[in-house]
Amino acid sequence: MSAPLSKELREQYKVRSLPIRKDDEVTVVRGSHKGREGKISQVYRLKYSIRVEKLTKEKSNGAQAPINLDTSKVVLTKIRLDKDRKALIKRKGGVDAE
Repeated sequence: MSAPLSKELREQYKVRSLPIRKDDEVTVVRGSHKGREGKISQVYRLKYSIRVEKLTKEKSNGAQAPINLDTSKVVLTKIRLDKDRKALIKRKGGVDAE
């Protein structure tokens, strides 16, 4: 499951999209939650969706429930870099990530 990068990250790393991971930061660009930002709390691979911290809906009994978002509806604004992710960026033809 991949998500597109923001324009700044796209220019910085020279890649269009990256697989999404927990602890990446995203901005919602489509739907009723457009413009909201947050950190990814869970990648739900079974449903091809993600859950973002602070994005919840209120249930009828007053409890808060997390909202599942499709990865195509968000843009990565900050990525968590480790050696595997740096290697992936280089393999995709991007620049060496520092």
